[in-house]
Amino acid sequence: MTYIVLDWGHDDGWRTVARDNKGPDLRRSITLLWSGRAPGRRGPRPQLSVERIAQAAARIADANGLDAVSMQRVATELGYSTMSLYNHVPSKDLLLEVTADVAAGQPPELDEVGDPRRAVRQWVGALWAGFQTRPWLLGVPLGHAPVGPNQLAWLDRLLRPLLAAGLVGGEARAAALHLTAIVRGLAQISLDMTGHQGDGGSPHGEAELARAIADLLDPQSYPALAAVHAAEAAEAAGRYAGVDEDGLVPELAFGVDRFLDGVEAWIARSRKV
Repeated sequence: MTYIVLDWGHDDGWRTVARDNKGPDLRRSITLLWSGRAPGRRGPRPQLSVERIAQAAARIADANGLDAVSMQRVATELGYSTMSLYNHVPSKDLLLEVTADVAAGQPPELDEVGDPRRAVRQWVGALWAGFQTRPWLLGVPLGHAPVGPNQLAWLDRLLRPLLAAGLVGGEARAAALHLTAIVRGLAQISLDMTGHQGDGGSPHGEAELARAIADLLDPQSYPALAAVHAAEAAEAAGRYAGVDEDGLVPELAFGVDRFLDGVEAWIARSRKV
């Protein structure tokens, strides 16, 4: 099935084209995401650019959430007509894709000297902090693997310590994918459960939930859950002390550390002569 869109051609203006809707237009995504990275034409820089549009969209999402972002709203924010935006960003989906890359910013500098695990934990902590600051990023549709300059920079920064740890080729990429999924998954669960837009959860809300569950748990019917709940209650004093030295909350730290334990053990076994 195809659909008809208006496509802007730099030489001949708007033209009608048919496009297959089986998947995202990867070439268009790459062109927009890397706009301004290649050497430009001579002459004054245009007042309106893809990056300015994306920055305005990010400000709207920061203030009112992802649902508030629209081409018309962004155009109003910048003082241009909606059609002017379409000259630069042809669709809402592409707008969100570019906005997510701009909002991701640059990855953190990592302590990569002799301690790949610490570097990975620092990367995870920075990604977690980004999702807590801008939880709307979790709602941006993922039409394909990241191809934007900032998101590729985040991936590159994570691959460095994974390669230094002993992973090679596709192993490092697979590990990076799983680590990203751990952070995104826990961030999404935290957001869904608490609706909190700040530090990843409310201690008071969690404590109230724990008390409610305690009243429901019958050790005869839920023996394992009751045992876990009792153990967690005993540790409650330190549970919400905050993040650790690398910016990881306890639940995230446990998952990431156990994942890295497995990676390190697998590397040690597979590299034995």
